[in-house]
Amino acid sequence: MSALAPGTIPPNAYHEQAWIIGEPLIGVGTWIGAFTVIDGSGGLTIGEGCDIASGVHIYTHSSALRCISGRAYPSVDRQSVRIGNRVFIGANAVVNMGVTIGDESIVAAGAVVTRDVEPRTVVAGVPATVVATIDLTDTSHPKVRPLHVIS
Repeated sequence: MSALAPGTIPPNAYHEQAWIIGEPLIGVGTWIGAFTVIDGSGGLTIGEGCDIASGVHIYTHSSALRCISGRAYPSVDRQSVRIGNRVFIGANAVVNMGVTIGDESIVAAGAVVTRDVEPRTVVAGVPATVVATIDLTDTSHPKVRPLHVIS
C-alpha cells in the first residue's frame, strides 16, 4: 500500500469523508456517515443493516498506557469490537475497544460506550448507561420503553 498524501483519507466503500483503517468486517446494508473514524486495527465486526451516524468514533486500540509510561510500556493495546445487526449509533458517539453492542440496540448521540450493551437496549450519556429497552414485538411499530419516566 502506498503512502497517502498528507490530509487525505484512504478510499472506502461507505463515505468519502469516513476514515476506515484496518480491515473491519462490515455487513450488508450498513450505512456509515461523514466524519467517522472506524478503527479496525484490533479487530472489528459491524453487523448488517446498521446506521453509523456522522462523527462516530469506533476504537479497537489505546495508546494510553504507552503514553503515560513515557513509552516504557512499549505496546499499543488492542481489543476487538463487535457491533450486532441493525444497530443505530448516533452522531458523535464513541465506542471504546473491547465492547460488544448487541443486535437492534441504539447508542444515543454523544454517548461514550465503555462496556457491553445488551441486545435491544438504548444507552446514553458519558459513560453510556442503559436508559431504555426496545420492544420489537410489532416490527412495523417498534417501541422504545424508558426505564424511568421523567415527569
